[in-house]
Amino acid sequence: MELNELRQQIDEIDRELVSLFIRRMNCSAGVAEYKREHGMPVLDASRERALLSKISELSGEEFEEYSRTLYSTILSLSRSYQHKQLGETTELYNEIVKAIDETPRMFPERANIACQGVEGAYSQIAAERLFSAPDITFFSNWEGVFSAIEAGMCRYGVIPIENSTAGSVKKVYDLMISKNFKIVRTVRIKIDHCLLAKKGTKLSAIKEIFSHEQAISQCASFLASLGKNVKITRVANTAKAAQMVAESDRDDVASLSSRSCAAQYGLDAIASAVQDNGNNHTRFICITNKLEIYPGADRTSLMLVTPHRPGALFRILSRFNALGINLIKLESRPIPDRDFEFMFYFDLESSVYSPKLASLLSELEQECEEFTYLGSYSEVI
Repeated sequence: MELNELRQQIDEIDRELVSLFIRRMNCSAGVAEYKREHGMPVLDASRERALLSKISELSGEEFEEYSRTLYSTILSLSRSYQHKQLGETTELYNEIVKAIDETPRMFPERANIACQGVEGAYSQIAAERLFSAPDITFFSNWEGVFSAIEAGMCRYGVIPIENSTAGSVKKVYDLMISKNFKIVRTVRIKIDHCLLAKKGTKLSAIKEIFSHEQAISQCASFLASLGKNVKITRVANTAKAAQMVAESDRDDVASLSSRSCAAQYGLDAIASAVQDNGNNHTRFICITNKLEIYPGADRTSLMLVTPHRPGALFRILSRFNALGINLIKLESRPIPDRDFEFMFYFDLESSVYSPKLASLLSELEQECEEFTYLGSYSEVI
């Protein structure tokens, strides 16, 4: 048979499939109305398992996997359509609408900000990009920043979450599992690491370098070029590393820190922009303890736990595809004290005013074992 003849057959089958699909979706609308009248949830997991089992039997061994994938998507679309027909508004949706109405139109210029580290830290630079006149309180670790927000000690906190070279800051994601906070804005900062030392120190004299583990990772090639005789010591913060060099009685130590730390601590930059990738950016989140949604919010962050069964994550991802919502980040972290269970973090791109986003949040809230809305916001670049 010629290719054109085969394609004609496919076109005819597709017309039949589309017609049957529309009939099926119309039936789903009837199912949604029945569920409304009888107070039933949209998701009927036992019914879906039975249906997929039947599809497997009907398909035969060769096409079983393909058929289950197809029908998993169809079931996802059916649930989404049922949610739309029901027009349900959840408690979360009402909370979001209230936050939009009550949040000021302008992002604040002044506020008390919690940052990790000491003067000159990249978190300070990020805070100064977000706020015209931030009043910054420094904490020794990221947990201290989260705790300050939870306790209301500071209105906002600024924390690094990912780097374009070194990847996600996993310790921050681990803290996010147990902390109560909302994201109100994000900012991307260009990161240029410099090797700082006391004035007059030569590069050849350096025996030990202090810095944060992320900066060390981002400058791996440069550090390797210095040879095995140079000791690399990890410390809590790049600015703290510069402070340690300034306060040390040694002349053979240096830090990987920002150029601003050189002026802050009276050091020289004996090597500049030593990161492996010139296009090196870190993304920071600005957090608070109350939901605030400012105009123009076009990104949303979520945390969720899926049911512990095959295909659970696929079914979640299919929601994004069905609604045409762009997923821009997916991160997974093990949940402490729960064997082989993971918390998933999603960043998605959608206006907070979009009905599609409202539909997605409603579906996920009802169908995930655990679900946390972290906020909708815009990003400063």
